[in-house]
Amino acid sequence: MAAPMNAGSGTYSYANNSSYQRTGFNSAKNLIKDVLIQSVDVKTLMSSTSNTFTITDLGCSTGPNTFLAMENIIHAIEQKYRSQANDSSCLEFQVFFNDQVSNDFNTLFASLPVNRNYYAAGVPGSFRGRLFPNSSICLAYCASSIHWLSKIPEQLVDKNSKAWNKGKIHYTDARDEVVSAYAAQFDEDMDGFLNARGKEIVRGGMIVIISPGVPDGVLANHVGITFRFVESILIAMVKEGLIKQDEVDSFNIPHVYPSVKQMSKIVDKNGCFSVVKMELRNTRTDLEASLDRDGAIIHLRAAMEGTFLRHFGRKTAEELFKRTIQQKSELYDMLDKSGSEVGAQIFAVLVRK
Repeated sequence: MAAPMNAGSGTYSYANNSSYQRTGFNSAKNLIKDVLIQSVDVKTLMSSTSNTFTITDLGCSTGPNTFLAMENIIHAIEQKYRSQANDSSCLEFQVFFNDQVSNDFNTLFASLPVNRNYYAAGVPGSFRGRLFPNSSICLAYCASSIHWLSKIPEQLVDKNSKAWNKGKIHYTDARDEVVSAYAAQFDEDMDGFLNARGKEIVRGGMIVIISPGVPDGVLANHVGITFRFVESILIAMVKEGLIKQDEVDSFNIPHVYPSVKQMSKIVDKNGCFSVVKMELRNTRTDLEASLDRDGAIIHLRAAMEGTFLRHFGRKTAEELFKRTIQQKSELYDMLDKSGSEVGAQIFAVLVRK
């Protein structure tokens, strides 16, 4: 399992370096509100839950993005309930903040909004399995989380397998067997995710998903330019004798970027949910505007330092991230030449059958 985002509130903390995820939410917040107002039958859901609307953020990390998302969702639900019942004063909200056991819940709860209009609780554990009692959740929200795999497929580190990912750290530019192994693990993870939510979410309840994604038909092994950049640094460190080749061969980044076609197929096969809305969109409102590339380098460390630390150790991870700063112009050149669409996001809303 991947390590959680960087804890605390320091220079490289996720709490201070999650603007990319916040941009993803901000670009979708009006869409979330519109879909919920149109599609959620709050009055019917409340008939079996004593006027308590239960929400969970799956993969909440340390904030502050989760608080913005919960506020947006609650406002939408209140608006819809007023339109159905003329009075939302009796409606109460319970928000369950979920992430891995090793997540920094201390920072999360220390920064809870003082004037929030919901009751807050933490629920540690993997969202790939059950977290809540049967039919106890009205709405689940999951942003920038489902693209993290629960584990690396074993065949990627098996020297006797056709999917042995020698000299690479991702499926970017890898052979087809590697791409297929990643895709199969993502399918398995998503099926587990949907099965668990199918038991926990009341009929008519919903899941809102925001995730990095790719267009249908895009070559699956040409998606992770940043990972190719990091890979090149690690290979250089091998050549310099700073780390061993086996350390790189046995390391694979647990990220998959799905397409709408892939996601739709998984949902249909699972059968617990129907698709209310699913589309690929771009988080950037101005595609001509320049990217915050220096911010991207720091974000990489805030989001993935723990994953590198677990495998390579502190000394190697520190050297790796030092070199990402020193060689950042190489990454910028790779991004410019790739022609990849930066900011592609899958937005999905599913309803429990």
